[in-house]
Amino acid sequence: MRFYYNPPGIIKKIFSDFYWNTSNKKILLTFDDGPIPETTEIILNQLKNYQLRAVFFCVGDNIRKYPSLVKEILNEGHSIGNHTFNHKILKKLSYQEKLIEIESFNKIMEDNFGYNVKYFRPPHGKFQLTTNSLLKKFGLKNIMWSLLTYDYKNNLEVVKFAVKNYLSSNSIVVLHDSMKSKDIIIDSIKVLNEEASNRNFSFGDPTECLN
Repeated sequence: MRFYYNPPGIIKKIFSDFYWNTSNKKILLTFDDGPIPETTEIILNQLKNYQLRAVFFCVGDNIRKYPSLVKEILNEGHSIGNHTFNHKILKKLSYQEKLIEIESFNKIMEDNFGYNVKYFRPPHGKFQLTTNSLLKKFGLKNIMWSLLTYDYKNNLEVVKFAVKNYLSSNSIVVLHDSMKSKDIIIDSIKVLNEEASNRNFSFGDPTECLN
């Protein structure tokens, strides 16, 4: 298997309306697929220790199941992004199904937490030419990435390689809030923080990184 830590430049150019890097030369941390009991708490504790803010791209059905974890994420000052309600790949859905997946997520956040969702990330990072116009209907910014750590492989050496070779001052980094990455998530965040510190890179708040 070939690993693609950083998406090809031609893709970034074609889809220039998407966020592939931060806009302020600071690193943005993002976590996909949560919230999940145990794993989310571990991540929140680590972020608190390092005084970092992140975007949690959550799955709507997990929000429904674990509302207390959503409250913890928000209470710690982090942002929550739309990762669809059921984590379905967009291109496999009809237009109406896509609308439902996105709108249902926004609704559960608004109705249960009074939260206005600003950011979106497609499941598995798969999108179409029509994705941008679709998101504009909801006023959402599509946040992709410039560094995929493959932490879900549950291999810290893979994460170390990714961070050492592909981290830049304006990286949007993907980690996962899931059972697949649970065993290495503490060390993954530590490796990322130490490498950034060694290079004199700084982390940013989502609101400043995604202008």
